[in-house]
Amino acid sequence: MRHQKKQSKLGGRPRDARRLLLGNLATSLIIHEKIQTTQARAKAVQPLVDELIHIAKTKDKRMAIRSLNSVLHSELSSRKVMEELVKRYSERTSGFTRITAIKFRAGDAAPIVQIDLV
Repeated sequence: MRHQKKQSKLGGRPRDARRLLLGNLATSLIIHEKIQTTQARAKAVQPLVDELIHIAKTKDKRMAIRSLNSVLHSELSSRKVMEELVKRYSERTSGFTRITAIKFRAGDAAPIVQIDLV
């Protein structure tokens, strides 16, 4: 039974494909600091990015790098989190990302949003 197991499946993807999609979205968001994607994908990646920044702020450097590298697919992105974003968000405890509605996609009318680092 799936009691208390609510999680977005992101279009019925298998677990590995969903993990890779979220890792790629998180990597792009950290490198470019803002991306445009569908609302469902943005809502799925937002807690992941917030958690990664929180881990980088609270854990010791070695364990934080291991945690970041398990999710992110680029050394540049994990380096940016450890060097730039930790300093930028030193005073902030949560809410590192913002989702803003932009438009609806022409093909299927899916809501397109912009997710960016605050």
